[in-house]
Amino acid sequence: MEKKLLFSVTAKDCDWSYTKGTGAGGQKRNKTSSAVHCHHRPSGAHGYSEASRSQADNKRDAFVKMANTKEFQKWNKMEAWRRMGVLDEIDRKVAEEMQHIKIEIRVDGKWTEVKEHMLVDDPEDFRIEWLQEMQ
Repeated sequence: MEKKLLFSVTAKDCDWSYTKGTGAGGQKRNKTSSAVHCHHRPSGAHGYSEASRSQADNKRDAFVKMANTKEFQKWNKMEAWRRMGVLDEIDRKVAEEMQHIKIEIRVDGKWTEVKEHMLVDDPEDFRIEWLQEMQ
């Protein structure tokens, strides 16, 4: 089976910032901005690394840490589903199921099915029921 690239995430999809490292590591660590923050804009995921004296190594490590966050993993799954059309199918099914909703409001103490022209003044006077067709 042939595989096709669906999408990719690169360093260009992220915002990067550089700071001085903390802790032990000598004078170089305290004077150079080798610590790296990686922020993936679409998912809000963040990775940080100061493990190495090398900014390039820390950049790679911060990117990997960002990609392993729950935020990124969730975004990645949703983005893949969106690009494969799965979300369109879910939207279609939800719209179809919405046809089986019964909305009622309380009128003079009795629950009455909502007609489009009816307005509700009291938020306690309405309810939504999801109905499932039985086979």
